[in-house]
Amino acid sequence: MTPFIAEIIGTAVMILLGNGVVANVVLKDTKGNNGGWIVITTAWAFAVFVGVLIAGPYSGAHLNPAVTLSLAIAGKFPWADVPTYIAGEFIGAMTGAFFVWVFYKDHFDRTEDGGAKMAAFCTAPAIRNLTNNFISEVIGTFVLIISIFYITGAEITGNHQPVGLGSIGALPVSIVVWVIGLALGGTTGYAINPARDLGPRIIHAILPIKQKAGSDWGYAWIPVVAPVVGASLAAVVYLFLLK
Repeated sequence: MTPFIAEIIGTAVMILLGNGVVANVVLKDTKGNNGGWIVITTAWAFAVFVGVLIAGPYSGAHLNPAVTLSLAIAGKFPWADVPTYIAGEFIGAMTGAFFVWVFYKDHFDRTEDGGAKMAAFCTAPAIRNLTNNFISEVIGTFVLIISIFYITGAEITGNHQPVGLGSIGALPVSIVVWVIGLALGGTTGYAINPARDLGPRIIHAILPIKQKAGSDWGYAWIPVVAPVVGASLAAVVYLFLLK
């Protein structure tokens, strides 16, 4: 279990569960059909929890190139390891998306709406306004990353002795993702993660999905570039506030 493998497995499981809940809600004849936004945002939050649970002890569980880049910019992660982590995150995201299709294949086959099928892989704007869509993803990612910088471990206050929280230590970032989805996810679907969006979008384009819509490559750059911008801004602000 190297950091590279941990990022692959952690990201794959996160996408399997996160995109899996979208498939459960939007595809035809599932048990969770029309479950709604609260179901999607809640399951996505706990999908992050499970991914961090798996990868945390081995890689720190970045599971997101925006996290990897921001930590490197802030001097908390070596730049030499950035390509390996990002490669693992993209491989994991593509793997998880493939298994969502395998798991829900009968329901993909029964669903006529190509947009619903694409939603089980990647994000799309509720209202297509590329400037506002870009800003939404920048702000959402900024909130995620600045929060991650300020997550601290428990300690005994007398002598500041750290207390290991074990698996429950993965919970804070999951809560952050949950509230971002509930509060800021209504405009673009809160990708806030280049690998989470682009990896599954590539799989959507490749797979032989019946009656699928296009993969919307004209929009695809936004959930890649905007999270990088938001993460970079968060890292710069964090460094400024340290002074």
